[in-house]
Amino acid sequence: MNRIYLDNNATTEPSKEVCQAVIAGLETLWHNPSSIHRPGQEAKHGVEIARGKVASLLGAKSREIVFTGSGTEAIDLAIRGTLAANRKSRDSKNVIITTPIEHSAVLNLCRQLEDSGQAKVVKLPVDRSGVVVVAGLEEIIKEHASESGNDVAILSMQWVNNETGVVQPVHRVGEICERHNVVFHCDATQWVGKMPTDLQSGEAPKIDLLNCSPHKFHGPKGVGILWVRRGVKLVPTTPGSQELGRRGGTEPVPAILGAGVAAEQAMNWVNDESNRMHVSELRDQLEHQILSKISGSKVNTTRAQSERIWSTTNIGFPSLAAEAFLLSLSERGVCVSAGSACASGSLDPSPVLLAMGVDEQIAHGSIRLSLSRNTTEPEIERASQLIEEVAAQLSRSMPT
Repeated sequence: MNRIYLDNNATTEPSKEVCQAVIAGLETLWHNPSSIHRPGQEAKHGVEIARGKVASLLGAKSREIVFTGSGTEAIDLAIRGTLAANRKSRDSKNVIITTPIEHSAVLNLCRQLEDSGQAKVVKLPVDRSGVVVVAGLEEIIKEHASESGNDVAILSMQWVNNETGVVQPVHRVGEICERHNVVFHCDATQWVGKMPTDLQSGEAPKIDLLNCSPHKFHGPKGVGILWVRRGVKLVPTTPGSQELGRRGGTEPVPAILGAGVAAEQAMNWVNDESNRMHVSELRDQLEHQILSKISGSKVNTTRAQSERIWSTTNIGFPSLAAEAFLLSLSERGVCVSAGSACASGSLDPSPVLLAMGVDEQIAHGSIRLSLSRNTTEPEIERASQLIEEVAAQLSRSMPT
């Protein structure tokens, strides 16, 4: 069976060149990059070459790049490391501002920190389109001020929502955070490798910490990336001498080598606007075909195509169960999801959609379709046809 893979926000297929780099890291550069002998230094050289390629993708400097074991670990280091830095400097800042539509890596960590008494968490609201409402942010920061100053330690917000593809107001948030001396952490997992990024540009949002994951742009799993702006204080959550003392543990050399190749390939691809426009047109075509053929179906945001990442659409089907939809499509060779892959297996509707005010019945019947730079027009045509067939079949089986 030829599978049609439309779950690229969960992970992407590693490119051939990435796989070759990973194999080289296993077969040739398998030595410990902290060793001073020649093979160890050759492995270290490979790691640093990869670091430079990742830095170029972000428009950053190599020394600002920290390799971790995953994107989730990078998020943990950013948030927990910032809180620890405040405690180390005897600063009382312990308030985290975030949103209800963040990835579970952020929300679960914030919940854990709050439950343990290490932090107080405040969540910004979102509108019906799934856009974070920034209007009251400054008032929230002022509400958490004391005689010693601002008590907000960090604001954590994603650049692009992983379920709806909606681009968030990171520029506005960055300006407010800078004005009030609040560290701004941005989860850029669904942005980096898909859109041009230049963190040193004067037009870039004022971000202090940014994480991304190579496996979201055709790289390997097993490595995450955290960018740390120069001057930002961060206490390592895994102490050690590696990564300039920011993250201990022997570096995953094969995954890092693959990440370097993936970063280089992604930069070449995103810098050609025609590539992004082409896949965006495929996304729009998929939406149009589904909405025109399946009665009652709707896109779960009112944002225009230009205000969403080109890779993503989230469509609701009233009176249909997403779980049955996914299983039936999978049996026909179409891979999609009902939301974040990290929340798969849950029978509950997406918390992101509920936070947006999407009707619970529609949220129960919503699926996410996410494309990659490898998605083809024949795949879109076939997928829309199969989605129509499954929707019709499930509708007939529903009790009247």
